[in-house]
Amino acid sequence: MSETPWLTVIGLGEDGPDGLCRASKEAMAEADCIIGAKRHLSLLPESGARLMEWPVPFSDGLDLVMARRGQPTVVLASGDPFWFGAGTSLATRLERAEWRAFPGRSSFSLAAARSGWALDKTLCLGLHAAPLSRLRPHLAPGQRIIVTLRDGPAVADLGHYLHDCGFGPSPCIVLEALGGPRERITECAAQELQGREFAHPVCVAFEVAGDGDVLPLASGRRDDWFDNDGQITKQPVRALTLAALAPRPFEHLWDIGGGCGSIGIEWLLSHPTLAATAIEPRSDRADRMRANAAKLGVDRLRVVKGKAPDVLADLALPDVVFIGGGLSPALLAHLETLPEGTRIVANAVTLESDALLTQTQARLGGTLMRIEIADTAPIGRKRGWRAAYPITQWSHAL
Repeated sequence: MSETPWLTVIGLGEDGPDGLCRASKEAMAEADCIIGAKRHLSLLPESGARLMEWPVPFSDGLDLVMARRGQPTVVLASGDPFWFGAGTSLATRLERAEWRAFPGRSSFSLAAARSGWALDKTLCLGLHAAPLSRLRPHLAPGQRIIVTLRDGPAVADLGHYLHDCGFGPSPCIVLEALGGPRERITECAAQELQGREFAHPVCVAFEVAGDGDVLPLASGRRDDWFDNDGQITKQPVRALTLAALAPRPFEHLWDIGGGCGSIGIEWLLSHPTLAATAIEPRSDRADRMRANAAKLGVDRLRVVKGKAPDVLADLALPDVVFIGGGLSPALLAHLETLPEGTRIVANAVTLESDALLTQTQARLGGTLMRIEIADTAPIGRKRGWRAAYPITQWSHAL
């Protein structure tokens, strides 16, 4: 292989080749083939290189590039290829010596410059290939957000979504074709975006405003954030359970007996690098978990329909396990085979499961905690304390 990498990833803006650095122009002049979106290719002057349009779906484009391995090739991407762009997807498939990249000005940088916002204090999200619900955990008055969107009609979808969440008054700056001759900027409230026409490429900068419900940052969100049939780890117990699970970046959770998914979802809300797999034998509850996760913007929750421990062998190994339902000697025996250091937290309500956890703790160690909670309830014209079923919680690291 020559010293010069065969693949060059170039960030191209709406100003076309005029905005490229000298190295990018030289790479394009030396390439046998240039691959990019139709919009990018239309910005190029005539050259001897073969032009290939990036296909749909996106993954087919990756295969197209890999088929040219070893031949001088340029891939055009929007702005900075490593900020919600194709650069990362390509780099993960190649050796470091095979590629180089010349990033351009990102849409986020240009949008911040037009808006006068500090980019380091602004949340930037790529929603051109992701659901708008990813915004939900971040919607709080005063939060500044810049999002890229898939096309012009998606701007109206964003306005509709913010309005439905109670943040319709949020002031928006719609930025089309940033950095090029077609650049256009429109300012209005989110609830006024519908009925207007916008053109791709487009991004929107908005500052959240309105009286919509704000998702708290701390674990133990209100129970009504989660649609459920009564099978839910209630708010105060959930807060104590998440504290015992102690999420750390990049960890994977097994949520066994997921119910409505509240534990797995709150786990994922703790950090964007976390992963979770929920195991649930009932189809209706598995569907409900998926819906709750989508509503709260954590589409990383994997839901597996089945009974533990039967379905566990085929799953990626966890760093942490929570048992909220289905506790049995067979399940505990399977979990004992997990790698050393795996953390287990189990909640028990019945006398039988309480006894099982007590015996297991005596054999394996760990800590037992009794959780007893009461809230107020009317007693005639007065009030008294109404106790919930006590919870026994076992925490242990293998």
